[in-house]
Amino acid sequence: MIMVENSRIEWTDATWNPVTGCSKITRGCDNCYAQRFAERWRGTRGHPYEQGFDLRLWHSRLDMPSRWVRPRRIFVNSMSDLFHKQIPGEFIDSVFERMEAVDRHVYQVLTKRSSLMRNYLNRRYRNGRAPEHIWCGVSVEDKDASSRIRHLQSSRATVRFLSIEPLLGEVGKIDLDGISRVIVGGESGPGARPMEDGWVREIRDRCHEQGVPFFFKQWGGITPKAKGRELEGREYNEMPGHGGLASEHGIQMGA
Repeated sequence: MIMVENSRIEWTDATWNPVTGCSKITRGCDNCYAQRFAERWRGTRGHPYEQGFDLRLWHSRLDMPSRWVRPRRIFVNSMSDLFHKQIPGEFIDSVFERMEAVDRHVYQVLTKRSSLMRNYLNRRYRNGRAPEHIWCGVSVEDKDASSRIRHLQSSRATVRFLSIEPLLGEVGKIDLDGISRVIVGGESGPGARPMEDGWVREIRDRCHEQGVPFFFKQWGGITPKAKGRELEGREYNEMPGHGGLASEHGIQMGA
């Protein structure tokens, strides 16, 4: 969970954690997999999660992407949230400086603190837009969290994506203007809350109506793969086109 070259997360290739630890701000955080993993190691001297899920900045990890020669998609802070209020702006600047400089990779930055990300992006790129290889996304668990989508849409991100997982309720008739990809998945692990197929179909249909690639990650359950990832008899692995933007017909097929 430090930097994993072959990630088991279906929509990315690798993970990079210049920050670890976080705090819960929404019901989508209730069964946080990252916290569950990190707390297993609290008090284990010398372990990267000796401090459990307490927030920690890792300056020593900032240059890790430069060590990978082969281009890949990198999920930034799979074990934290880059826009946590306790992370200094100077450290966020350092992360973005590395992402901008090592531009052979695609970076996937995901947050629940959507207004803070919007404000940061609009300051940093006030004279333009974020680079195409830095994808900016928000997590959404139900319609009560839909304001995060609007925050993302009003940011100076070039490539915007939604991670609607864990999906815990209807999201409603969301406007996907400016969104390059939508990922949907159910919750997994102990106490996983069920996801209704109607919620998933509604999002898929909205994506296809608006020409946005739809990726269905999993139904969830006690393990991520417990119930598979087929929706109405097929897998959905739709990918954005070049630069993260939708292709001519809105989708490209890929793993």
